[in-house]
Amino acid sequence: MDAESQRALEYLTEVEEAAEDVLTTKQQIVDLDTKRNKNREALNALKHEMSDSEKVKVCFGNMFIKFPNSKTREMIQKDQEQLDKEINDLRKGLKAKVNGLNEIQALKARKNTVITSAKALQVFMG
Repeated sequence: MDAESQRALEYLTEVEEAAEDVLTTKQQIVDLDTKRNKNREALNALKHEMSDSEKVKVCFGNMFIKFPNSKTREMIQKDQEQLDKEINDLRKGLKAKVNGLNEIQALKARKNTVITSAKALQVFMG
């Protein structure tokens, strides 16, 4: 493989890895947001459909445990806070990853413009 083909392959690999990283982060955000929405639905059901004195069954892994309604709401609210933090952290990181991808693509575009201009100048002077 000649040097130009090798550089092109390296560039495409670098762009592909950066794009894959961006897509993976976006999917993580979607998954966490789905979980957050399910928690929100559960909180609303606990607040409006059950009294505070009732016990509810909560699934932990492969078993169900009865907890007081208030304790269950407290656990879900803590989970919501953790999910919010994780989503915000991923979104902040996503901005940097997208900027990095754009930078890689812009750098290649600038190099191509310079190379094309140099080749045109050689033909013109040539």
